[in-house]
Amino acid sequence: MNELKSQSSDISPYAPLKFPEFRNFIAGRFIYIMGIRMTGTVIGWWIYQLTNSKLALGLVGLSEVIPALSFALYAGHKIDLSEKRKLLLLCVAFYSMCILGLCYLSSEHASSSMTPWAIAFLIFAIIGVTGLIRAFSGPTFSAMISQVVPRQMLANAAAISSAGWLTASIVGHATGGFAIAFLGIHYTLFLVFALIIISYILFARLKPKPAFITKAKNTWQSVKEGISYVFKTKELLGALTLDLFAVLFGGAVALVPVFAMDILKISPIGFGWLNAAADIGSIITVTALT
Repeated sequence: MNELKSQSSDISPYAPLKFPEFRNFIAGRFIYIMGIRMTGTVIGWWIYQLTNSKLALGLVGLSEVIPALSFALYAGHKIDLSEKRKLLLLCVAFYSMCILGLCYLSSEHASSSMTPWAIAFLIFAIIGVTGLIRAFSGPTFSAMISQVVPRQMLANAAAISSAGWLTASIVGHATGGFAIAFLGIHYTLFLVFALIIISYILFARLKPKPAFITKAKNTWQSVKEGISYVFKTKELLGALTLDLFAVLFGGAVALVPVFAMDILKISPIGFGWLNAAADIGSIITVTALT
């Protein structure tokens, strides 16, 4: 690891961008994350507008996290055995179908034929599917970084990837707010669909990425090895525990629509910036520490 850091320190921070595959990967990931963040902004505003229920806002997060956590360990095993590009394209394709489902639920036909709570529960179901998709797509993104740049540029590539992720989150939340204000929820979701398709095209330009493990292992044995490694590695266990508590007690962000609509009484534009605030804080902190 020290050798890798030493090698990367002698290389331009922007050197990974010279590689077409890395540029396609970063651009596709930026647009995909932007679309996800726009979707999150839309869902929060839409659900509270439909139900006026704080419980419903909590159910949004719950419907996503349950499938994501349930399949997290299996997903890691499957990703190691899979060709990364193909798996990523499948994830993006299924996510685009979920967005089309949300487009229908936001249409006049759906609103005239279903009650608000019926629409809300169908939204929860679709969000559950996206949670399952993200259990596979998130680790796949992380695994692919090392396969689109030379090893000595990995640290620089990871830094660019992290900065791009945070920037995409900020832009996505803010754009989502503006789009809701000027286009409405229905057409904003079609805009998200267009972004997901663009990201698919960019990912399709990547070369196939080989599996990390060529010989199939027993799934349960692989999962046990992963859990054992986490508990044996104190640094990793500490970081995961800290992150767990931060997410558990920082879940008040789910109530941002309540603050936006009922307390601050601001427009969707202001709501978008409220959602982006945490990511803005993150990028300021990262900049200050580097």
